[in-house]
Amino acid sequence: MSESMPPPSGNPFATDAATAAPAPAPAPARDNVALGLVAAVVAALVAAGAYGGIAGAIDREIGYAAIGVGFLVGFAAAKAGGRNPVLPVVSAVLSIGAVYAGQLLAIAIIFGKELKISVTEVLFDDFGMVTEVWGLAMGFMDIVFFALAAFAAFGGAKKA
Repeated sequence: MSESMPPPSGNPFATDAATAAPAPAPAPARDNVALGLVAAVVAALVAAGAYGGIAGAIDREIGYAAIGVGFLVGFAAAKAGGRNPVLPVVSAVLSIGAVYAGQLLAIAIIFGKELKISVTEVLFDDFGMVTEVWGLAMGFMDIVFFALAAFAAFGGAKKA
């Protein structure tokens, strides 16, 4: 003999409290400007190291990589800090600093290889020479890449 099931209640969307799915976890708070600034600084340092390391390893700069540096800084700031209007501006400034630091690191790596000394020796003992060489090598395209990095950072922070 088969047992029959009770008829449905009439509401197809009604659920039993015991079988109901748990409520989703609340979204993390993303309006933390301080956290966004910290994330932007960390991203700028990491991006500067990668940018300078790659350029130093191949003995030339890949200027379009500055766009990636800027986007990374802006994206990190916005993901960690939310949509505060300060973050895109700070990200743009930090991305310019990251590209500059990456260029200095690349020069130090190239000199270190040529002089057979460590990069830290070049940076700490001959920092004046590194900045002087940077100034002599600075050209119009460097300015363009600084601008592109800032633009990418601003856009990355706005879209994230």
